[in-house]
Amino acid sequence: MAENPAKTNLFLYVAILGLTLGSGMPLEDMDSQEMIDLTDVSDIIFGNPDTETTGALVEAHNEESSQNPEELGTYYEGDILIPLSYREGRSNGTRNGILALSSRWPGGVVPYEIKGPFTSQEMGNINHAFKEYHTKTCIRFKPRTTEKDYISIGSSKSGCWSSIGRLGGRQEVNLQSPNCLRTYGTPIHELMHALGFFHEQNRHERDSYVRVMNDNIKPEMMANFEKASSRTQSGFGVDYDYASVMHYSATSFSRNGQPTLKALRASSDASQMGQRRGFSAGDVRKINLMYKCKK
Repeated sequence: MAENPAKTNLFLYVAILGLTLGSGMPLEDMDSQEMIDLTDVSDIIFGNPDTETTGALVEAHNEESSQNPEELGTYYEGDILIPLSYREGRSNGTRNGILALSSRWPGGVVPYEIKGPFTSQEMGNINHAFKEYHTKTCIRFKPRTTEKDYISIGSSKSGCWSSIGRLGGRQEVNLQSPNCLRTYGTPIHELMHALGFFHEQNRHERDSYVRVMNDNIKPEMMANFEKASSRTQSGFGVDYDYASVMHYSATSFSRNGQPTLKALRASSDASQMGQRRGFSAGDVRKINLMYKCKK
C-alpha cells in the first residue's frame, strides 16, 4: 500500500518543529500505536469554552429532555473542545505550531485534580464513574501530585466537554453543575473522550448501522454528523454499538423534535441509543483493547 504523502509530511513537520507532549518525549520518537491522529478532524475542534450559548442551554436542560446535556454544545460534535492555545502555541514556549496528534495515557494512569465546586452528590457521581473504570478496565484515575500531564475537572458554566486523548500539561474536563452530573453516565462519556475515544455514531462504517436524517437536523449542526476516517477513529475490532455510552441519542441536534438518527438493524440495543447509565459491554472491550488491558 502506498504511503500517505500528507501523513509523511505531517511527521516530518512534527520532527522539524520538535513538538513534544507533556511527557517531554518528542512525538516522532513515540510508538505510533500510542498516537491518536487528529489530522482529519475539522478545525472547529479548536476553540474556547462557550458560556453564552452552550452554558445557557445546559443550564436550561432538565430530566424530561430527549437529548443528553453534552449534545447541546456548540463545540465539535457537541462536546469535544481543544483549547486554542494548543493550535496557536503556548506562551511558555513548550509547544509551537499546529497540534495534529494526541496520545494515550501511559500505563492507563490518568492523574486528575478536582476544581469544582461540586456538591457531595455530584462528587458521588464523579467517583462512581472512576469506580466503573477501575472495576471494568485497567484505567486508573489517581489524584495528581506532581505529574506534568493531568486532567482538571471543573464545573464552569460552559457545558459538558473534553478534549481527545492526552494533549500534554493541564487539560480540562468540564462538567457543568448540576446538569452534566445528574447521572454518572455523562462523566463516563467525557472521560472516554479524554482517554482518546470519539463518538460512536461518527464511526466510518456507521452508514451500515444508522441513517442520518438530514431534514431533521439543525442546519448549523450538520457538521456534527460527519463520518470520521478509519485512521482517526478505530473500533478496535468491536462491532458498531447502539448501546455505547459514546452514542448520540436518537434526537440529538434535532430542529423539530423528530429523530436525527434511525437504526438500520433490528437489535434490542437500538432502543438504547444515547443511554447514559454506564458502559456497554462494547465500551469496556474497546477501552481494554486500546490500553492493552489484561482484563
